[in-house]
Amino acid sequence: MSFDSGTVSFRLFYLQQPYTSAVVDDFARRAAPPIDTLDRDPISGWVSGRHLFDRVITDEKCVIGPYLHVQLMKAEKKIPAALLRAYQKQEEDVERKARDVEALPRQAKAEIKARVTAMLQPKMPPTLSSIPVVMDFRNDLLVAGALSDAQIDALGPVFKETAGTLPILLTPETAAIRRRQVNAKDLQPVLFSPDEALDPPAEGTLGMDFLTWLWFTWEKDGGVYHLPDGRAFGVMLEGPVTFFREGQGAHEVALRKGVPLNSREAGTALYCGKKLKRVKVVMAQGDSVFSATMDADFAVRGLKLPKGEQVEEAGRLEERMMMIEFFWSAWLTLFDRFLDLRTDPRQWPKTLAKMQAWISALGQ
Repeated sequence: MSFDSGTVSFRLFYLQQPYTSAVVDDFARRAAPPIDTLDRDPISGWVSGRHLFDRVITDEKCVIGPYLHVQLMKAEKKIPAALLRAYQKQEEDVERKARDVEALPRQAKAEIKARVTAMLQPKMPPTLSSIPVVMDFRNDLLVAGALSDAQIDALGPVFKETAGTLPILLTPETAAIRRRQVNAKDLQPVLFSPDEALDPPAEGTLGMDFLTWLWFTWEKDGGVYHLPDGRAFGVMLEGPVTFFREGQGAHEVALRKGVPLNSREAGTALYCGKKLKRVKVVMAQGDSVFSATMDADFAVRGLKLPKGEQVEEAGRLEERMMMIEFFWSAWLTLFDRFLDLRTDPRQWPKTLAKMQAWISALGQ
């Protein structure tokens, strides 16, 4: 996955200090070792955004407009599981015959596995993986193709070692503090279901609250909103969708086929106290159409961008990053609107009552 072509999946991180293009020297000093130095232990480090063997990180290659484009590369020699298992079983058969036993003890099997691993690993070709990263100097953000917890945990310390600060993952909770000085822990957990027999969730679910509210307001208000600069954009939600509620019964429900948001099953899920956890979001701004699957933790998956006009590599990346910026700006504008309503002691109870009536109608 790369930011310069195709669909993109990413998480946003807040940078704890402003950076300029001068930071490229820090990345260059921590460039990945040459691939021919790879032995049994993995190697990792920064490479340019062009390809995974390009260890030469320079301002000319990696800084495009207000963006720094690099990748955190990891190389290792992996033994395919089936190959390791076959060699291991073969060696175990030989060992059993030599010992004249029906089964080998656990220790003997462990020693055989270690011996086979040591024999095969040097012969394996490098397995390469990477986390593409774009530093947005203008917005003090890091855009990174790190979706899994393992990728996020791997990226943070390396970035801190390189740039001197630990990036802060943008989640509904961190965005609420940064954008509206709202501590999610101070918000009372909310139950959207009109079923009075249900208990509110034990903990806050700010991201799922936002997605569920967005579904409601899109249906009721028509889905036309405005960025702070006045530009209008449209929003539409589509399936597949995932609902979630901690507690008894089925915790997670996924609806995929047909038009799930208009289905009785969706209404039933909401009535049972579940909230929207994942949904496909389509945005339009003029003739440009964007679509992505959005998680309640604000992970962006499979963002499809409009076709650009730039053909030169650097120009294409800058153009696409501007498109990505529009998408996350619009998304966070919607989140700001939700936060303003959620923290209004006069308007939020009215909205909650309307949502409960809406949920009752959906389930019929």
